[in-house]
This record gives sequence, structure tokens and C-alpha cells, in this order.
Amino acid sequence: MVKMFSKKSMGLALFTAVLSCAVPAYASFWNLTGDTNVHDPSIIKEGTAWYTFSTGTGLQVLRSDNGTNWYRTPQIFLQPLSWWKNYVPNHTNNDVWAPDIHYFNGRYWLYYSISTFGSRTSLIGLTSTHSIGAGQWRDDGLVIRTTQEGNDYNAIDPNLTIDANGQPWLSFGSFGSGLKVVKLDPNTMKPTGTIYSIAKRTVNGGAIEAPTITYRNGYYYLFASIDYCCKGVDSTYKMVYGRSTSITGPYVDKNGVSMMNNGGTILDSGNVQWRGPGHQDVYNNNMIVRHAYDANDGGKPKLLINDLYWDASGWPTY
Repeated sequence: MVKMFSKKSMGLALFTAVLSCAVPAYASFWNLTGDTNVHDPSIIKEGTAWYTFSTGTGLQVLRSDNGTNWYRTPQIFLQPLSWWKNYVPNHTNNDVWAPDIHYFNGRYWLYYSISTFGSRTSLIGLTSTHSIGAGQWRDDGLVIRTTQEGNDYNAIDPNLTIDANGQPWLSFGSFGSGLKVVKLDPNTMKPTGTIYSIAKRTVNGGAIEAPTITYRNGYYYLFASIDYCCKGVDSTYKMVYGRSTSITGPYVDKNGVSMMNNGGTILDSGNVQWRGPGHQDVYNNNMIVRHAYDANDGGKPKLLINDLYWDASGWPTY
């Protein structure tokens, strides 16, 4: 995927940087305006337009024409797909969770979750299109499912990663036995083969979810969210990370602690205004988005974007 940004007022040096896929000329923390109300955001750019997909009725979509001012566009699903109820009978209100958008092999692939709060009776579904702006989303059906009785992990929070060899993988998971990754068939974009465990917590109720894997300079970096979202200003969500030379792990943090054994270096635990940041999405290895709860606006979840940097040892930082 290529992520570029243009602005008429940019100088020659910045224009050159843009052509080489550099990050926009903003401070590390982007100052966003307009409608930034999101939960579980995933971001992409098509042409000159940015899109953020997020949890909500029918799967919510924000658009920006300059990367900073956002406005709402029509939802993806005008009504629930009929087959969702076959796997998640208690699903109501066309509530669609935690989408992930990526471009691969000529299509935009949008993974999403259908579940109910506190349950492992869940599914990950897939829809795709040749153009986000044009719409015409195709229903690609069920990707993976879990049940409360049959699984100790949860089929929510999908994230597509293309490995160093061009092979697609899907990471996912929430609580229980933790985060998973599975190879995908590049023709169907559905799982094939073994499901690998890549991160787990045995503290604080096993609270870990929302994996994001990105490849950079010989390492796969696993970002995840730990502790608890969805409590407004009382949310304790935090973003953590580790890395591995293999997409299937083992992932270790900066102190060498395995992410299968409560490891994970904290990237962001919030501040006075922005509480419980998490459900991050890393894009083009130079920007990171997530939601956080705005203490200055009643604890509403909002979109945050930062430039993403890498230190001399190859670890991510703001």
C-alpha cells in the first residue's frame, strides 16, 4: 500500500518527500477537525481521499480530502446481511465492529466483526471493492467464526498483513487464549492452515485484543491493546508492542519478554484529555491511528492520528 499526501502550499523539499511516500508535514500529533467520532478506526488513502472505517451501525465511514478535516459518508451495510444471524443469533441493531481495510491484488479488502459484548459467539466477515469511492461492495462472506462453548479465543478485531514474501495473513482475537494469526489464500482471502497464537495475558482478566502486524526491516511488529475500552473517561486501554523475525512469532518486547507471557512495551497509555487510547492501525509504517476518549467532551471516543517514528534500534515511537 502507498500512502501519499499533497498540499499546494508545500515547498519543494516537502513535495519531494511526498513523492517518496513521506508523512505529511504536520507535528507528530495531527490536529483534526470536523467529525472525528470513531471507535476502532482503520485508515487508508485512495487517490486524493482519505477514509477511516470504524465500529458502528452498518459500519461507519469518515472521509477527508486533506487528511485533517473529516466528514461522515454513508455506512457500508444499509441493513444486516441475512447470514450473520446463522452464526451470531443475538446480533442486533446492525452493529458492526472493528473493521480493517487494506489494498491487495487490485481490490480493497474490508474485514469486520459481528458479535455481542462479552461473548465469544462471533464472526469475522469480508467485503471488498475495486474502488472505495465508487462503492459497489461485494459480500465475500464468512472468514472465521468462534462460539462461546467451543473456543477459548474470540473471532473479532481482524487485521490483514502482507508478509515479506507477498503472502497475506490475518491476525485477530480478544481475551481468552489471546491473539492469533493465520495464513490466507491469496485468491479467496480466507484462512488456510494452522492458527498460531502470538500474544496472551494472564493478568487483568486476560485483557488483550486488537492486533496490528506490520513488517519493517526484517522484523514483524505486533501492536495490541491491553486492559479495558468502552468505559468513557474510565477506560484503561493502552497500546503495546513487540517484534519477531517471523510473522507467527515469538514476539518479544524491548525487555525481551514474550508477548505470550504478558509482554508488551507500552507505546501510549493516554493523558489528561485523551483517556484509554487503543485499537490502533499502523499505515505505511509512518503513521498510526487509534481512538481515545475525550475527557473534554464527555468521554466520547474520537479519532487520533500521529506520525510514527522508529528509533535507532528499530522500535516504534511517536
